[in-house]
Amino acid sequence: MYEIDGICYAGNPGAHETRIIDVKPLVGRMLLVTFDNGERKLFDTTTLQGPVFDVLDDPEVFRGVKLFHGVPTWDDRNVDVAPEYVYEHGDTYNTYDVLAAAN
Repeated sequence: MYEIDGICYAGNPGAHETRIIDVKPLVGRMLLVTFDNGERKLFDTTTLQGPVFDVLDDPEVFRGVKLFHGVPTWDDRNVDVAPEYVYEHGDTYNTYDVLAAAN
């Protein structure tokens, strides 16, 4: 664990330290996440395990995702997912790939 600007992070300080600057909920409990390095990733929240994540099955709760200090949160910040986890487990999103697949 390490601290930057008064915020504690999991992992090692030498690890990837990029921050999430935007998050958009999509269908199928997917998130489109934008990091401060310009990378965009698709993250499947259905892979999150544990009863705390069951509230995300409610479409209204899921669509209410908000960023709190760069961390995606739901349900008045009772549920969150670490940015490092999203970065490591998300799939790189490229608009050109999506357009090519549609043609």
